[in-house]
Amino acid sequence: MKKYLTLILILPALLWGCPDTTSYSKGVYMLLDTSGTYKKELKRAEAIINYLLGTLQPGDSLAVARIDSGSFSEKDIVAKMTFDKRPSVANQQKRLFKQKIDDFVQTAKGSAYTDITGGVLQSVEFLNEAGAGQKYILIFSDLKEDLVKGQVRDFPIQVDGCKVIALNVTKLRSDNVDPREYYKRVEEWRSRVESGGGTWRVVNDLERLENIFEG
Repeated sequence: MKKYLTLILILPALLWGCPDTTSYSKGVYMLLDTSGTYKKELKRAEAIINYLLGTLQPGDSLAVARIDSGSFSEKDIVAKMTFDKRPSVANQQKRLFKQKIDDFVQTAKGSAYTDITGGVLQSVEFLNEAGAGQKYILIFSDLKEDLVKGQVRDFPIQVDGCKVIALNVTKLRSDNVDPREYYKRVEEWRSRVESGGGTWRVVNDLERLENIFEG
């Protein structure tokens, strides 16, 4: 009897000694296309970022970067932050973040190249380092890559566990001539993301930004 009583006392202690280490925080990395006429869409991107700042909680992470160079690097990151667990500090961080975005939108110059693949790879690295439990990559772009001559981006990408969402995927002038080009571009990105272990969605209705975190 004493043996069973000891077991009953020890069992809860063993269970309590195994804390839940699952991260429930969100990590969001948003890529902004600044090429050609798409630069005119940055005001819409700013509205999305303001929504994210109002929605993300202390402990969540957010980064915004422009898809600018032919070789994506840290210099293309406009702002990045893991918000403090203390709400008052997190709110101050969000105000500073918003100021950086406002300044960028006011002064952004159009880019000659759009290395979307490089941006996605940088996104995955940031989200993994942030230790986010829920990882989101937002691509604000027409999804048309323009690369420096000789650069290769036609290779598999690893986006395990990431929810990749294309936002405001506008049609190019050439898409109006042949609409199949638009659908082909979207389908190619869907295939790359899903083959790399991620999920893919397109959200073009920016009046319902809550759709970003659906599913």
